[in-house]
Amino acid sequence: MKHIELYSTIGEPPPRGFLLHGPPGAGKTLLAHALAGELNVPLLKVAGPELLNMYLGESERAVRQCFQRARNSQPCVIFFDEIDALCPKRSSLGDNNSSMRIVNQLLTEMDGFEGRGGVFLMAATNRPDIIDPAVMRPGRFDRILFVNLPNQQDRKEILLALTKQGKDPTMDEDVDYNKIAEDERCEGFSGADLEQLVKEAREQAILEIVNSAENDTRDSDQVTISYRHFDTALKRIKPSVSKADCKTYESLKQRYTSSEK
Repeated sequence: MKHIELYSTIGEPPPRGFLLHGPPGAGKTLLAHALAGELNVPLLKVAGPELLNMYLGESERAVRQCFQRARNSQPCVIFFDEIDALCPKRSSLGDNNSSMRIVNQLLTEMDGFEGRGGVFLMAATNRPDIIDPAVMRPGRFDRILFVNLPNQQDRKEILLALTKQGKDPTMDEDVDYNKIAEDERCEGFSGADLEQLVKEAREQAILEIVNSAENDTRDSDQVTISYRHFDTALKRIKPSVSKADCKTYESLKQRYTSSEK
């Protein structure tokens, strides 16, 4: 979007569709928001189930209106969250003509988006294997990108972001983000799990004050989180994505992710 004129010089349109897939809680939706913020363009977010309607023709009309809003707001990014709920494989729908019509309508709108100028399409899913293959072909979703669980360095940076560099909530001097990120109990944590870890550590700090003999002389503004609170929280918080599920997502990565980076 920043260098779209370079594509014009070679007479080829830039990639228009990007599908993010990976484990839940890995930050796919957050990536879409961050991208729109980086480009300083509107993000039209649509949750797949929001477009489903029991009345005949209403779901298709909602799809048309969604793309029309995108055309009227360009340059912009239109983002479909949980697109697997909107575009399941048509072979698995059986007699569900309503869902089949929604898939057909979405395909029609995506094909009619060739002259869309500054409008780009993004979508997110945990299960690319249940999306209709026609939706995922080049020309509709040109890039299929895998969003993995954070590694050790990523976990540290996420913790720093969640705590605003240790300022909110206030961290004690003994809190070592490297030590927490390296802890084997953090292995397999998603971004959502790390957010829950910070919340649980804060709860432990508050409970410690409440149960203290000095609780009548302190208030919530003085809550400080120490490493011991994180240690207790790590005993309570478990990864939301199991090792078996991680293997499944890794196989989906090998099967669907675009080879070009």
